[in-house]
Amino acid sequence: MNDEKATVTIDGKEYDPAALSEEARAQLLNLRITDQEIGRLKQQMAIVQTARGAYARALQGELVKLQASH
Repeated sequence: MNDEKATVTIDGKEYDPAALSEEARAQLLNLRITDQEIGRLKQQMAIVQTARGAYARALQGELVKLQASH
């Protein structure tokens, strides 16, 4: 188990979360939640971009077949 006291770094300065006001801790929690959501959305975007590339390649293959048949 980590015996170090947990701190949070904001704009390069370390703070003890227990020393923050209730409102500051609430805003810190909001930032953590939104950062997690941004990460989740980035992962989803990567998945969708990969799928789009696959669909584009499949379409290109079909267009090549169409051109070959004419």
